[in-house]
Amino acid sequence: MKPIKVLSLTLAAALLSACGESKVDDSAQIGPDPLLPDASRGLLPAMKIADPVGWDDRQPIVPESYIITAIATDLNIPRQTLVLPNGDILVAEGKGGNAAKLRPKDFFISYFLGKGTTAVKSGDRLTLLRDSDDDGTYETRTVFAENLNAPYGLALINDQLYVANQDAVVQFDYQPGQTTASGPPRTLTELPSEVNHHWTKAMTASRDGRFLYVGIGSNSNITENGLEVEENRARIWEIDAESGAHRSYATGLRNPTAMDILPGTDQLWAVINERDELGSRLVPDYLTSVQEGEFYGWPYSYWGQNVDSRVKPAQPDLVAAAIVPDYSLGSHKAPLGLAFSTTTMGDKFSEGAFIGEHGSWNRSDPAGYKVVFIPFSNGKPAGDPVDFVTGFQGEDAKTRGRPVGVTVDPKGALIVADDLSNTIWRVTPTR
Repeated sequence: MKPIKVLSLTLAAALLSACGESKVDDSAQIGPDPLLPDASRGLLPAMKIADPVGWDDRQPIVPESYIITAIATDLNIPRQTLVLPNGDILVAEGKGGNAAKLRPKDFFISYFLGKGTTAVKSGDRLTLLRDSDDDGTYETRTVFAENLNAPYGLALINDQLYVANQDAVVQFDYQPGQTTASGPPRTLTELPSEVNHHWTKAMTASRDGRFLYVGIGSNSNITENGLEVEENRARIWEIDAESGAHRSYATGLRNPTAMDILPGTDQLWAVINERDELGSRLVPDYLTSVQEGEFYGWPYSYWGQNVDSRVKPAQPDLVAAAIVPDYSLGSHKAPLGLAFSTTTMGDKFSEGAFIGEHGSWNRSDPAGYKVVFIPFSNGKPAGDPVDFVTGFQGEDAKTRGRPVGVTVDPKGALIVADDLSNTIWRVTPTR
């Protein structure tokens, strides 16, 4: 794209995004009853893209009585992690997607979004990290498996390691202590991947190990590529971990990017990236319990029965049945990580959910770019978010990192994948 044309488009976007933008305070959109302003639309969406710089001698900021350490650097786009029973950490590295650009603004948005991400090549692999003497230094680093296809979700059930590539769930035999896979993966279930606008395939296992739950994002923002490419998309699949047989567990979920089972229960929870191009304060991304067989609105409505007039034909019967999510995280935060805590993380952070917020693009003011903690009580969110890891983006809007997956190590640590600086961070209480 020629510089003059890029500049012209940038100026046009700035002018358009400044017109009609809602003044709703971000705090009014947090929690179970978010304030939803009127939609604000223009030829181009409101945009404020991350401006990447290095960490240099800085590091993320954590609460008093906690410390943060980089345990692995120079990775190839780390996305999600899994702590194995012996304490080893598996890191899924890669980036997928192959959506066609059908509209002029698709080229524009893609061009600028690319400036806010890493230039490192997709790893398409699993890397294993090991701290042999429990001193917090992961001195062993090996490639556990390579030649994967944009791996993202990870789960271990007994002696089977499952990996959600962008096109299939595959499995490896696993024995504690392995530093490399003993053979090539076997395909358990193929996943929808043709076109693949939202390519990430989040995954978690049921508490009894019978099922895998896999999030499959939509192939568009709001069906602008046609409904036919949305078949089996915008939903969560339940997959039998032995046979690979699958069914739709819940639908109308635009992009389920991370999932976890609430401790002590069988209840599945997920974070969802909602739709774009309705303004800086629409639509809120959210954390929700996932109810079997229910519909959550996409593409016809958002946050229950709020109709999206861009989608034709309308479906009033479906909208009437749409479930209202449990907890709004605010608009365009891009949550990509979810992990429920344990008592090892300290009293204040012992009961609730850690959420990695990758950070916004479809806002005139940046939001997200941090890890937050949502306190829970009696199995439900019960309070305002607490900042847990910040400093990924400074007041100067320079962006040093972007958190993705978060994983709680039972020994007492939060593992955070940062796919901009290609780092794995470890946060521990100082006790």
